[in-house]
Amino acid sequence: MESSLELGNMTRVQEFVLLGLSTRPGIRNALFAVFLTLYLLTLLENTLIIYLICSHSELHKPMYFFLGNLSCLEMCYVSVTMPSLLLGLWTGPCHVPFTACMTQLFFFIVLICTECTLLASMAYDRYVAICRPLHYPLLMRPQVCLGLALSSWIGGLLVSVVKTSCIASLSYCGPNVLNQFFCDVSPLLNLSCTHVALTELVDFISAIVIFCGTLLAALASYSAIVVAVLLMPSAAARRKAFSTCASHLIVVGIFYSAALFIYCRPSRIKSMDLNKVLSVIYTVVTPMCNPIIYCLRNKEVHVVLRKTLHWP
Repeated sequence: MESSLELGNMTRVQEFVLLGLSTRPGIRNALFAVFLTLYLLTLLENTLIIYLICSHSELHKPMYFFLGNLSCLEMCYVSVTMPSLLLGLWTGPCHVPFTACMTQLFFFIVLICTECTLLASMAYDRYVAICRPLHYPLLMRPQVCLGLALSSWIGGLLVSVVKTSCIASLSYCGPNVLNQFFCDVSPLLNLSCTHVALTELVDFISAIVIFCGTLLAALASYSAIVVAVLLMPSAAARRKAFSTCASHLIVVGIFYSAALFIYCRPSRIKSMDLNKVLSVIYTVVTPMCNPIIYCLRNKEVHVVLRKTLHWP
């Protein structure tokens, strides 16, 4: 037993090799151009939204407070995963030190958990605005908004500390190849050479609580909104409200569908190619689409944007 432990310590993995999104040189250059464009576009969109919200008093409202938090989160989110994706497309499989891999995993979990809670908070904000408009100034006063935002970030941080600590404490004796473009939970669990049942259980329970809990809260808010909208006497008001809710639900549906499929499973995922495709959806597609869906289609934002750009 002692000799096997010594051998395990001697052969402990010091770095991981990320295979990246594709190992075929023929399409890597084209994919690099596409994803670099998407990355820069996502940063530009979210930077613009943060600037507009901070610099115009007419957007100092609870809804835009949460949108500003979401935009800040999306910029961090893509900046955690995109550099390693782009590096893999540019150079091929890349070597990542163990500490750097765990650091990337830590920030990724912080941000994905925070996003779930923020989406639920935004759904609640819309519920109060539409279903309880007279109580909106009280229920969504600045202290409440700040509390919801802080609880989202702190909750994501605490969950990430627990999950990353569990995964980092596992032994990795080789092989060290991750069939992914960033350090993610399932590929790392697949490489562990120790018993991972407890870590898988912690990962599964935390995923169920975070993803399913916030999804149910968001769906409950949107369901109440739909009921309230159906009771509106004005057809124009119903169309406007349904249009807003439908676009929000599309983003929430895409994000949660991909994330739930990957993380709310009690066993390690074997289909890593499918894992990579789904990872692209919630790490690249939704951060790019969220500003368009939530903000850039909004009339108040359009007015402020026209003012900023001096358009008639």
